[in-house]
Amino acid sequence: MIYGFAPWVRWLAAPLVAVILVLPAVGLAADRHAGYYYPVPQSTEVYQARAETLSDSNRRRRVLFVTELTNQMMSSPYPPPYALFAKGEQAEKMIITALEANRLNTLYRMRALLAMLTARARSTDLFRGFEAEDRYTFLDLLKLLGFQQLTVTDGDRFSHRFTIE
Repeated sequence: MIYGFAPWVRWLAAPLVAVILVLPAVGLAADRHAGYYYPVPQSTEVYQARAETLSDSNRRRRVLFVTELTNQMMSSPYPPPYALFAKGEQAEKMIITALEANRLNTLYRMRALLAMLTARARSTDLFRGFEAEDRYTFLDLLKLLGFQQLTVTDGDRFSHRFTIE
């Protein structure tokens, strides 16, 4: 016996220890943006969209959408309160990051931002064209454009992920 354990215990424990050491790396590999653009999400949810992805939605359209929203914020006389990113091989992941401390640091504030973005989106030609602007949300708009995921973060310690189905 070594260290008070029978040899069979060590042989049984070795594979378990290997799995425990490898699992965190596997999780990080699945989300290469965690730890760089935002902390690992503390909470997640699945949003069942009321809309279907448009057949002509593609990477270019999603990048242009994020660029347009960013340009609108940059044209304001005030500093933008958050930054938007389209990430992923097909720009299928949107990230919203607060640019000031104590913003978007609770799930409630994140939902309030999504409500504001919904109000803004409902005034667009895209939403009005579907005659469902009173039912669709910002997450539905993201689904129309082909986004599959939205991660919202305070840029410090908190992040929440929506998987859009």
